[in-house]
Amino acid sequence: MSNKISRAFIYLILILMSITMLVPFIWMFLTAFKTVAETMQVDPFVYIPKVWQVQNFSNVVKAMDFVRLYANTLAMVGLRIIFAVATATLSGYAFARLEFKGKNLMFTIVLLQMMIPVQIYVIPQYVMVSKLHWTNTVMGLVFPGLVSAFGTFLFRQAFKQLPRDLEEAARLDGCSIPQTFLFVMAPLTKSSMVALGIFTAVFAYKDLMWPMIVCPDNRATTLASALAKMNGQYQQKYPELMMAALISCVPMIVIYILFQRQFIEGIATSGGKL
Repeated sequence: MSNKISRAFIYLILILMSITMLVPFIWMFLTAFKTVAETMQVDPFVYIPKVWQVQNFSNVVKAMDFVRLYANTLAMVGLRIIFAVATATLSGYAFARLEFKGKNLMFTIVLLQMMIPVQIYVIPQYVMVSKLHWTNTVMGLVFPGLVSAFGTFLFRQAFKQLPRDLEEAARLDGCSIPQTFLFVMAPLTKSSMVALGIFTAVFAYKDLMWPMIVCPDNRATTLASALAKMNGQYQQKYPELMMAALISCVPMIVIYILFQRQFIEGIATSGGKL
């Protein structure tokens, strides 16, 4: 009986936490279809719009070039995922399976990079991007995500959990180290690849500061940066702001729904021992 009570209590806490997390999204959705007067009305407070203002959608689409913004954002996210997964799998395998001089020191440096605030890297990264003439370009947006310290740590944990018998069997069959990595070990970490891909996509998609610095031109900016600029132009037009935010959330919601199982598996199978 006590186990049932404790389990019910845990479920109640989880449900309350879920509702707390969902309230901002529900509020954003409802506000996107209100009038400006309804968003400003306090007594009585308007929770559900009396007449759903569908024209807010067309107003926002006319004001913002969503095709270009989606193209810039998805290009940045896609390239960051490719580079992050490629570099993280290689470095993670090296730290987990190979023996070389200075390995522990190098991995410590990787961990230190995770502990330092990203804002510290902004100035040197901007200088490098400027020297490469990548400002107002997609490669400028991608530059901070070429490598991933978190991804290196994630794949080190994933590779350490795989049995060494697989490598030994591959070596007996005549596989070299690159062949063992590419054909035997890497395919077994697909769930971790998906997890890192989703993490990279989420952090890249909501990245605000870097796109505003490296791509001040509206033609090369991303959704997050465009929303921030729209907030300055439409300070009192909350329905349009919420509609733009709602449109911007759709891709991430779809990605999470499609890859929810792989995301959970990747997190569950990558938290091994150091």
